[in-house]
Amino acid sequence: MNVAIIGAGAAGLMSASYIRDDVDIHIFDHNEKIGKKLFITGKGRCNITNSCEVENLFENINTNKYFCYSPFYDFSNEQVINFFNENGLMTKIERGNRVFPKSDKSSDVIKVFEKLLKNKGVNLHLNEEIKKIYNSNKFYISTSKNEYVFDKVIIACGGKSYPNTGSDGSLYNQISKLGHTIHEMKPGLSAIILKENVEDLEGISLKNVGLKCYLNKKLIFDEIGEMIFTRKGISGPLVLTLSSILCKKVGDIKLTIDLKPGLTDQKLDDRILRDFNENQNKTVENAISKITIKKLILPILKSANVNPNKKVNEITKFERDNLRKTLKNLNYTYVSNEKLDYAIISVGGVDVNEIDPSTMESKIVKNLYFCGEIIDVDGFTGGFNLQFAFSTGYLAGINI
Repeated sequence: MNVAIIGAGAAGLMSASYIRDDVDIHIFDHNEKIGKKLFITGKGRCNITNSCEVENLFENINTNKYFCYSPFYDFSNEQVINFFNENGLMTKIERGNRVFPKSDKSSDVIKVFEKLLKNKGVNLHLNEEIKKIYNSNKFYISTSKNEYVFDKVIIACGGKSYPNTGSDGSLYNQISKLGHTIHEMKPGLSAIILKENVEDLEGISLKNVGLKCYLNKKLIFDEIGEMIFTRKGISGPLVLTLSSILCKKVGDIKLTIDLKPGLTDQKLDDRILRDFNENQNKTVENAISKITIKKLILPILKSANVNPNKKVNEITKFERDNLRKTLKNLNYTYVSNEKLDYAIISVGGVDVNEIDPSTMESKIVKNLYFCGEIIDVDGFTGGFNLQFAFSTGYLAGINI
């Protein structure tokens, strides 16, 4: 029996690792090397999975979490960690239960797969693009270099984020021709573009801030964490999570940043009063220098409609109230997520109702399998998307 795996990313590589040894395995990728997107994940450190309880994995899936039950229970996060440990890659757990290689090198993750593929005698077809897939009892595949016939095919070609890593959507037309539905790919885990001009705030990093999101005045997101201002908007862990939620939303979307989520209105007012009393003859700009980041002081005072050059002893109670409200509510208007080219993942893909979640085999085409980001499932940041790729890759592999 021979099998074609289309895509040498996390899911495709894991599926090859678990296909039995007597199968003739061929991996196709139009990149010059395997694991190109794996190499850049986790800022080059590769957040392999998350070590939370298996039940908590589902809470971190944004779309179609019910589809993940078989994959996550059949090949759990603990099993992913064991897989790498047993193949010589030591791991460590960091904040938020994120699991990384002990070496902090994503290249070491790729080396595990390189060794496994070599030991299994897998045929690697790099720099080879799939042009056409035709099914008639067997699969007839035309590439940029040759024509092949296969008994079974695993499609693990990824989404459409970071297209320069190979996941460029070039195979979607062929998937549709095989009879499958592909839901539109949208940017997930991406920066957010704001209506307001925040160019002067670019690079400002905020820790332990609150971020709220309102859709048509209804609160849909309320979390505390880290974020950073970009040239056109905001990014960082908090924002990445929110972006995946917003990518399919339509309506009036407002964002509010709470710079002091740990303080009640009364405690924050007491803090401002204390600083004012200690700096009676200073300008308000200088007096609140310990309350927030220096670069934010002028934007905050402008939003609060307080003259930064006004002496503290001239500030009215009304102005002080405005300052307090602004520190708790910096308001912005959502425009869109950053383009797919710069998103960490894509939201969308092959309809989950057309795939058997216990085997990853197509319900439409016999002997055709899907795994990884090509499926319409996406998770939040923290290793959950790679866990899904590894779990579904495992299931496709063992069911071959």
